[in-house]
Amino acid sequence: MIMFAKIGLGVVGAVALTGAYTFREGVMRVDVDEYRGGGDHVHMWMPAAAIPMVMQFVPDRYLQKAGHDAREWMPVARVAAHELGKLPDSTLLEVKDGEQHVLISTVNGAIRIDVTDPQETVHVVCPLATIEDVTDEIANIRSGA
Repeated sequence: MIMFAKIGLGVVGAVALTGAYTFREGVMRVDVDEYRGGGDHVHMWMPAAAIPMVMQFVPDRYLQKAGHDAREWMPVARVAAHELGKLPDSTLLEVKDGEQHVLISTVNGAIRIDVTDPQETVHVVCPLATIEDVTDEIANIRSGA
C-alpha cells in the first residue's frame, strides 16, 4: 500500500512540475466574437510555452520563408519585445472612430490587442517572452543554425 502512495505522490509531483513549467511564461489568449448572422465565437487559451514547442513541428520551409520575408525586422521585433517587457503597464496605441475602437497595450509582461466594433470583437494577449522566443526560433532556422 505504501508503494502505491509513493507512486501516486510521484505522479502528482510530476504533473505539478509540468504544469508549473508549462505556464511559467503565461497564457496566450485569442477571443473572437462575430455578431452578424449567427457569427462564430472562438475562445482559445493555451500556455505560451507551448508555442515554441509547436514550432518544432512546422516544416522548415515555412519558417525559412517567414525568416526571409522578415529578416530586416527580426532584430527590431526581438528588441522591441524585450524593451516593452521593461515598461510598466502602458497604452501603446488607442484609436476610436465612431463605434470602432482599437487598443494596443502592455499588461503584466504581455502585449494585448483589443478590437471592438459593432460587427465583431477580437482580443489577443501574447506574453512578450513568447514573442522573443518565436523571433529567435525563426532567426535560427533562417540562418540554418
